[in-house]
Amino acid sequence: MVERLKESFGERARFGEPLRRHTSFRIGGPADAWVETANAAEIWELQKLASRAGLPLVVLGIGTNVLVSDRGVRGIVIRLGREFAGFTWRDEGNRVRVRAGAAAPFKKLVNEAAERGLGGLEFAEGIPGSIGGGLLMNAGAFGGEIAGVVDGVVVVDPAAGERVLPRSALRFGYRRFDLPAGLIVTHVDFGLQPADREAVRARMAELKRRRDSKQPLGWPNAGSIFKNPPGEFAGRLIEAAGFKGRRVGDAMVSEQHANFIVNVGAARAADVKQLMDEIAEAVWQDRAVRLVAEIKLVGDWGAA
Repeated sequence: MVERLKESFGERARFGEPLRRHTSFRIGGPADAWVETANAAEIWELQKLASRAGLPLVVLGIGTNVLVSDRGVRGIVIRLGREFAGFTWRDEGNRVRVRAGAAAPFKKLVNEAAERGLGGLEFAEGIPGSIGGGLLMNAGAFGGEIAGVVDGVVVVDPAAGERVLPRSALRFGYRRFDLPAGLIVTHVDFGLQPADREAVRARMAELKRRRDSKQPLGWPNAGSIFKNPPGEFAGRLIEAAGFKGRRVGDAMVSEQHANFIVNVGAARAADVKQLMDEIAEAVWQDRAVRLVAEIKLVGDWGAA
């Protein structure tokens, strides 16, 4: 497999690549294989290679909203290349459709839409990560979410290659998108409405002010750690349980917002996971509320 990957992808295939270089937490062990893909045909080739070899495939975007194990990731990690980071705009009269590459930063799409005088994405100002990552967690804030503006997605199917899933085939939940097993998203279609450019910019500026006043800046982190329970805020429950400033190693619950864990030095994934477990247990004991992780645990989490 190593030789086959080297032959097909050259320098775009790496082995033992430290994933801490590719996550916003700056945490993560090595990937057995790391491959940057340039088009859908290459993704399909990897899917077939991995299937024949019995190896798992993991897609890693910009690396926000994930906690990668200290042991790293077994199998092949796919990174979508710059060819999956562009936008194609199409004016349909009373709306504009944009096909956005899954590897593009979400904030880039939000800003370009605002410059074009298009509304619908203001809620996403400041949401980190890639468009593909935002889709998979149905990212949202301030009353909006991706599900409200998605028209369809382009995927690579291991059985059929590239195909489009229409909106009618998509299933969203709170901070969740139900992607059928084995499919890899390469593009997302958004439907946006013409709006007053200055009004869109003003709304984004207000949401940025509100976000910056609450969220920790300056320390590596992965965004919100837990989903908000129905009718509650995870940060409020965690703060009430006395966890602001709590540390395990170099992983610390933010003193600015208790639903963030920050890396204040050389935190390990195990440190973050221990803090998460302690928080969840304390909130359950204190309020009988089950906190559910919003970040995704990726990689080898087997017992030592």
